[in-house]
Amino acid sequence: MDRRRLISLAAVLAAPALMAAAPKKDDKKKTTVGTYVEIQTLTASVMRPGGKRGVMTVQTVLDVPDPKLRAKAESVVPRLRAAFVQTLQIYTAGMTPSMPPNPDVLGQALQRDADRVLGQKGAKLLLGTLLIN
Repeated sequence: MDRRRLISLAAVLAAPALMAAAPKKDDKKKTTVGTYVEIQTLTASVMRPGGKRGVMTVQTVLDVPDPKLRAKAESVVPRLRAAFVQTLQIYTAGMTPSMPPNPDVLGQALQRDADRVLGQKGAKLLLGTLLIN
């Protein structure tokens, strides 16, 4: 019985020291590397040949060399992502089942959205992977 109390007391006394020594975690996920602002993967449903539904996945990154514009882009990432997803859904709704995605058309539409949300030009949209599953 005394051993249990001793172990409990040692655990209670050691807890604050262990908490202070633990490295602090940053709650915010870092979305920038250099001049790039990462946008989470975009998805939209698409019709596949045979009438089945599929998912189109697009990876995008913004290249923003201007530090002030990059700070603004980092703060409005959710608005950028919402605008990109809406444009992607409109684009995929107009696709025929056997039509492959056109990265030029999609890239231009997403670039217009980026310029509109940021309020000025200066950020370049980079498309990564276009995948239909």
